[in-house]
Amino acid sequence: VQLQASGGGLVQPGGSLRLSCAASGTIFSTKTMTWYRQVPGKERDVVAAITSGGNTMYADSVKGRVTISRDNAKNTLYLQMNSLKPEDTAVYYCSILVGGYRYWGQGTQVTVSS
Repeated sequence: VQLQASGGGLVQPGGSLRLSCAASGTIFSTKTMTWYRQVPGKERDVVAAITSGGNTMYADSVKGRVTISRDNAKNTLYLQMNSLKPEDTAVYYCSILVGGYRYWGQGTQVTVSS
């Protein structure tokens, strides 16, 4: 399984970004996909997750500002982030758990700053 995240960048507070994660293989549609984020010196935290059936969950810190979605036909996971805050600054990773092993994308940097 290979995951390729993209879409990060520098954005002003209050702005928006859409992250994408392209997955290889044929198992994408059957698995829960998760976005994590990590800042230096801290643990990697869950931001949002979506099951194969489309059920979603969000960290309290992003509820109401972030939407996770997936396009199984394109093997792609998305994270729409609105009303961004400086505290959203982090490296964002997409992830999938397969056979007890968690695969990670390479991460994409999101910086929220004026």
